Amino acid sequence: MYSLPKPTEVELELLRVLWDKNEATVREIYEVINEQRPMGYTTVLKMLQIMTEKGLVERTEFGKAHMYRAAASQDQTQSQMLRDLSDRLFAGSAAQLAMHALAMEPATAEELQEIRRLIQQKKEKR
Repeated sequence: MYSLPKPTEVELELLRVLWDKNEATVREIYEVINEQRPMGYTTVLKMLQIMTEKGLVERTEFGKAHMYRAAASQDQTQSQMLRDLSDRLFAGSAAQLAMHALAMEPATAEELQEIRRLIQQKKEKR
């Protein structure tokens, strides 16, 4: 299985913007990030350059503007990060990871219903 590069916390912030927008210029990403916390335009640009080199984002040039998009979907990235976390902390047990996560924070009725649905799907696949 192909291993995606592991994003840092700042890289995840930028990826969240790209997952939300599908693709964006440095200026558009900068504006969204600065609604949440201050970050310089050149910092955003440098981070995107690093992320391009790492393979986290892809860049397309349109004249002077560069359009960026995430190289992997949010679901792919989350799945890999959870697999890594599960391997490191729970000896690869997704069930142990899920139980620990549920014990940490109360789940809403909708979240519990979704968990029940996933459990039922797993039972049916056996």
